[in-house]
Amino acid sequence: MIAVTGHLSGFLAEPRVATLTTLRADGSPHVVAVRFTWDQGSGLARVLTVAGSRKARNLVAVPGGRAALCQVDGFRWVTLEGPANVHGDQERVERAARHYTERYSGPPPNPAERVVIEIAVDRITRLNV
Repeated sequence: MIAVTGHLSGFLAEPRVATLTTLRADGSPHVVAVRFTWDQGSGLARVLTVAGSRKARNLVAVPGGRAALCQVDGFRWVTLEGPANVHGDQERVERAARHYTERYSGPPPNPAERVVIEIAVDRITRLNV
């Protein structure tokens, strides 16, 4: 598991938006702005979405396919990468919603067919963080 400490830990705790990159079936990147959470204890970055979203469908098509989250603030940035899976079970979705509420000081949207993307972070790149 990758350890995140110091300034990096603080940066990932800031309530910012990031981009999530997944790959379409033709190999082209799908990039979308998302809110996410980082869980140092499990090594997971989590993104709540709906099952029918392009990002979720890209990952369902290739279970364990890689995804990347990039949080930017001026000339500071961090990218979290790793294999990603989509989960719809209530316990995982509720855990993601709790973490989201803590980070963003309010609950996430609760649409029908809500799922969570979990990225098992195995690579971190960064600048000035």
